[in-house]
Amino acid sequence: MTTLKKHENKSRLASLLVLGATSTLMVGCNQADKQAVAEQQVPQSKPAAMEHNIDVWPELDLPVKKDPEIEQKISEYLAKMTLEQKVAQMIQPEIRDITVEDMRKYGFGSFLNGGGAFPNNDKHATPADWIKLAEDMYQASVDDSADGIAIPTMWGTDAVHGHNNVIGATLFPHNIGLGAANNAELLEEIAAITATEVMVTGIDWVFAPTVAVVRDDRWGRTYEGYSEDPEIVREYSAAIVRGLQGAADKDFLGDSRVISTVKHFVGDGGTIDGDDQGNNIASEQELFDIHAQGYVGGLSAGSQSVMASFNSWHGEKNHGNRYLLTDVLKDKMGFDGFVVGDWNGHGQIPGCTNDNCSQTINAGLDIFMVPTDAWKPLYENTIAQVKSGEIPMSRIDDAVSRILRVKLRAGLFDKPSPANRPVSGKLELIGAAEHRAVARQAVRESLVLLKNKDNLLPLNPTKKILLAGDGADNIGKQSGGWTITWQGTGNTNADFPGGTSIYGGFEQAVNAAGGEIELAADGNYKAKPDVAVVVFGEEPYAEGIGDIDNLEYQRGNKKDLALLQKFKAEGIPVVSVFISGRPMWVNAELNASDAFVAVWLPGSEGQGVADVLLTDADGNAQHDFVGKLSFSWPKSATQTTVNRNDENYDPLLPYGFGLKYGDNNVLADDLDETVAKFADADQPLVLFEHAAKAPWALTLVSGNNTSGVNSSIVELDSIKLQTMDKDVQEDARTITFAGKETAAVALRSNFVEDLRNYTENDSALTLLVRKDQEFSDSVFLEMRCDESDCNKQVDITSAIKGFTIHEWQELTVDLQCFSQQGLNFARVTVPFGIATQGSGVVSFAKIRMVPNQGETAKITCR
Repeated sequence: MTTLKKHENKSRLASLLVLGATSTLMVGCNQADKQAVAEQQVPQSKPAAMEHNIDVWPELDLPVKKDPEIEQKISEYLAKMTLEQKVAQMIQPEIRDITVEDMRKYGFGSFLNGGGAFPNNDKHATPADWIKLAEDMYQASVDDSADGIAIPTMWGTDAVHGHNNVIGATLFPHNIGLGAANNAELLEEIAAITATEVMVTGIDWVFAPTVAVVRDDRWGRTYEGYSEDPEIVREYSAAIVRGLQGAADKDFLGDSRVISTVKHFVGDGGTIDGDDQGNNIASEQELFDIHAQGYVGGLSAGSQSVMASFNSWHGEKNHGNRYLLTDVLKDKMGFDGFVVGDWNGHGQIPGCTNDNCSQTINAGLDIFMVPTDAWKPLYENTIAQVKSGEIPMSRIDDAVSRILRVKLRAGLFDKPSPANRPVSGKLELIGAAEHRAVARQAVRESLVLLKNKDNLLPLNPTKKILLAGDGADNIGKQSGGWTITWQGTGNTNADFPGGTSIYGGFEQAVNAAGGEIELAADGNYKAKPDVAVVVFGEEPYAEGIGDIDNLEYQRGNKKDLALLQKFKAEGIPVVSVFISGRPMWVNAELNASDAFVAVWLPGSEGQGVADVLLTDADGNAQHDFVGKLSFSWPKSATQTTVNRNDENYDPLLPYGFGLKYGDNNVLADDLDETVAKFADADQPLVLFEHAAKAPWALTLVSGNNTSGVNSSIVELDSIKLQTMDKDVQEDARTITFAGKETAAVALRSNFVEDLRNYTENDSALTLLVRKDQEFSDSVFLEMRCDESDCNKQVDITSAIKGFTIHEWQELTVDLQCFSQQGLNFARVTVPFGIATQGSGVVSFAKIRMVPNQGETAKITCR
């Protein structure tokens, strides 16, 4: 056994895997990267066909009927359009990847800005900058001098809780909070305000509402769901669509309305283990009853677009599922708008890449969402596939007909250009006071009171009140993901002009009432308060990054609990204000609190919290709690799939729970704080066996160059990786290091993975190794997470040197060697890498994290 002291194994090598966009998860600059791994790990054959029952699905009476005049115009356009012009309508690139001249030359049917993409790549772009880009792209699209036809383009954006990409816009509570409010009329008003603020910036189309019915709260997009109950989701979907588009029989797609998108079709909220982009194995009846109700509501309200989902259904990727996209959605349910893909989602279909995928068009996708520079080869390849007959011309004509139908219904051919529309440029509407008032109302109605011992709440503002916790004065944290940036990180209060933190709301109310208020995030107050209001909770996250493997809050780092217990020990009553994108197991935090409020992700109007928690100066409640849980609250860290109407339903707090002032308190201070573990918690985690296991993918690094592994032999300047046979065909890999420069091979995910279970269970990283040539320099095993200074290395030179050449042997490394260096196992992006500056040859097979093997590992750091 080789023993290394803490930090003794720090390498002189440069941090090998920190190489530009291929190895970081910086918000906004590489949302496109999230497809790279998926492309490498999709199976290269379709799953066996399953039996379908089309009778499960309804024929919908859609409110927007086909207009003979519009259909005639569509026919006229199709008759004069070339194949190239038609395919261009089906290509949706991203603003970072095209120029105005590209739009003029190709005439794309649409374009988008992804999360963290801004005009001029400027996070602080003004509304005028957004309008200018919209106008420039529009004018280029209708300029027929280059592409020979004048069809207006449309701009799509993720405005999922307000116009959340634009500095100064009104930010509403995320959907999980709106679900707790259970007020469909309010939802419609919120959607109408969002549409107005979007139209001010010249944008035509919003990628909302999300109608996922979340079944496993470990999913990082839980907060984008309104409820675990499909009934609420169906009702809310209709309300949001009406608010965004207008009622079908009134101001449908009028001057202050935008095209809506019901997403993600279908089953994204029901994947195994809440795995983002994972596999949903619901029966077809369950798929409709649970996961499709939002489409019944949204399409019945007239939504004009549907976004396909990243997830699979019984192993078949939805982007390539003809049965779901065509047979069900278009033919049976009667949807005559268009289906747009998600961010390079077509590239995940077996046999497809981001720049080549006839399968998705033939399955029924109408618009490729194709960020990165893949748009050009995709455009060219699609044209070639039509010419070869691989894609029928009839399918192209159908897709383009749907796109034109929506554009004509939206009046894009007749409306003024984006800069000249009625509300365009009316900057006073961005974050308008009346809009913020509605958002403040939504905050008030979304709050859920879980505990109120001795009726501590509401608080009189004339008291001496302390605001503590890192969420107290943090608008970015209270707003969550999809806030200015994709993941909602990297923001400060200065990025929210006109917004108010939770502390800011308390400060206004307390000062107005003549009370005393102090802000001390760390709890170190100057004067002992009458009560401490502690604002804490999850850091912002969005898809992929937010997936966790159990629901324990601050697992392994209970700093917020320590703060609550500090106040309790000092005899100070504690009100916990919990910010989160999902219900979480917080039994210890509940026990340490006299009152506990779930505020979800309230957005930019933090005053709404003080409106409810504080009385007026005379001690009268200003607003009572009305919010009720739209998600069941877990009894244990492993109760991740507790949902209304389940058999053996036994949450800590049930769906629909929520106290009002004066109600009897339900939760005592003696909740079980034992951390539960899953039954399979002691099972090994397989990282590589025959091939990399999802979500990991092999990556090569040589100097500043990187490469994915998509063939049996991949070579860069100083490294070569090739398949080899150990026990069966191609079940191992051989790495040849040339020694020309620093090189590495690694297993990498573009999303963080929560691997804390394996440090908690005393695991070791184990792999089979065969040394085929001695190394000329030191060799290091690497792991990394997505945080700065999080590339950690263990020197394995001595262990490798001791191996017999050409013999398979097991190498085991205690995970404590990485955790002691500060690797955050909650956010791992690389669980395995081998790096060296020297030459040498080594083969590897069967890489795993094995519980209860750390102490006896060959390399340990104890």
